[in-house]
Amino acid sequence: MSSTRTPESLVGQEYEVEVGPVAHGGHCVARTAEGRVLFVRHALPGERVVARVTEGDSDSRFLRADAVTVLDASKDRVEAPCPFAGPGRCGGCDWQHAKPGAQRRLKADVLTEQLSRLAGLTPEDVNWDGTVEPAPGDKVPAGEVPAWRTRVQYAVDEDGRAGLRRHRSHEVEPIDRCLIAAEGVSELGIEKRQWPQIAGIEAVAATGSGDRQVVLTPRPGGRLPIVELDRPVSVLRVAEGKGRNATRTIHRVHGRPFVRERADGRTWRVGAGGFWQVHPRAAELLVDAVMRGLTPRKGETALDLYCGVGLFAGALADRLGERGAVLGIESAKQAVEDARHNLADFDRVRIEHGKVDQVLPRTGITEADIVVLDPPRAGAGRDTVRTIASLT
Repeated sequence: MSSTRTPESLVGQEYEVEVGPVAHGGHCVARTAEGRVLFVRHALPGERVVARVTEGDSDSRFLRADAVTVLDASKDRVEAPCPFAGPGRCGGCDWQHAKPGAQRRLKADVLTEQLSRLAGLTPEDVNWDGTVEPAPGDKVPAGEVPAWRTRVQYAVDEDGRAGLRRHRSHEVEPIDRCLIAAEGVSELGIEKRQWPQIAGIEAVAATGSGDRQVVLTPRPGGRLPIVELDRPVSVLRVAEGKGRNATRTIHRVHGRPFVRERADGRTWRVGAGGFWQVHPRAAELLVDAVMRGLTPRKGETALDLYCGVGLFAGALADRLGERGAVLGIESAKQAVEDARHNLADFDRVRIEHGKVDQVLPRTGITEADIVVLDPPRAGAGRDTVRTIASLT
């Protein structure tokens, strides 16, 4: 008779390791004396630490771990300013234990590695000097963090306390304040209140308007509490879906069902749960970078794929003039409605609803001067990239 060996869990096992280079995902790479690969959080390159395994067993290709003791500290290390940061705590911030300048260097190293591994390119190939600059207003002294996050998703524990998820966990770390939350979010006072029968809270503080919004997700069968916050706010509720493939629907309780954002000299309506850049200056900076890279000219035609509420489509239409044309494609129904509303004053902009890989081939488009591709994390997919490459 044959028997199947059960892999031995290594969670809790500790290794003394030399920390190697940074990798995508908020960790650094290290190896045990036996050559086993560790992805270590809360460490910095060049440090010597004691790493405690948080995920993995004897058959795993690699292990995940937290640096629980720093034996040899990097000169870039600082004490994390947030009391909820650290091993086993809130998973929202990856690098609070690093000086701001070191954080930017780590991000530059990650981008350089990704360019090389995924695209076979060097920074010189893409005309990048290899540095990451802070957004305007984000340069702060070591030991401080900028309050920039305009959208915060809180989880609520069984006792009704608002908090944030621990790293790669459904467990909730209750907090009394998030240091990186924008002032418009912090001033709502969400962490100071109890949230019985609520599973999650998304708080939104729009950029360029005074709009504030909370989207509440009740627990199964839960009832909505009376919402009284420290500032005027719109309240929306996520409806309880039925079945495995139920779509997420959001209903207005009171106030506007959208927030108004500002970027590129325009106001943008973003419906409840819709995507908008989290950093208050990100939309403006991205539009500027994309337009400088594309140098659109009057009369050209453009595609904006995964167009969301129409940010890049609008920026393109404004620069292509009356003889130019823009087609946007977006799969989220609410975002399509918002994009059509936001761009209603452009006669030669069309927004199509559906998945890019299905809609783009059906359009019959065989040529375009400009393509803006902004897919979700899963990427655009081989078929979509092939279709784009075939355009002349």
